[in-house]
Amino acid sequence: MAFGEAIPTPQATRWLDEQEQRTWRSFLACVQLLMDRVDRQLQHDSGVVHTYYEMLVRLSEAPGRSLRMSELAESSLSSRSRVSHAVARMEERGWIRREACATDGRGFNAVLTDEGMKALQAAAPAHVETVRELLFDRLDTEQQLQLRHISETLLQHLTATGSVSPVPLIAPLSD
Repeated sequence: MAFGEAIPTPQATRWLDEQEQRTWRSFLACVQLLMDRVDRQLQHDSGVVHTYYEMLVRLSEAPGRSLRMSELAESSLSSRSRVSHAVARMEERGWIRREACATDGRGFNAVLTDEGMKALQAAAPAHVETVRELLFDRLDTEQQLQLRHISETLLQHLTATGSVSPVPLIAPLSD
């Protein structure tokens, strides 16, 4: 900075107006309650926490039902240490096994076992019904489409920095 230049001041806080505050608080409460109810249902009906369920789903969709541990962490929006802990717990249940990565001797793959697939298949129907009941049955087709567009817009923004890997999405539907 050259002598005599004005010292930059922090930008004024852009406070939320009344409508924005209401939108933010409604959105936050909705997401928290929705995730809480989904997690409770999974734990009650099948003894699976939502985080583990999502990892089982990611593995079930992967070629050979196998992903590198780092890929599993990225696709499930979890840290590597959290995935390592979760995989250890699911290994104890016989749902996942670790295998050395064939292309990198330092890495490991998480592999969904037949027992893990059976656990996922047993948990899925009640989980899907809960998601349908809590979310989709409350919205008409247009609202569902709006929710998808809003969610995809926010996901694109939240992953644009590159500090978080893009969230794997289902191929876009024609509107």
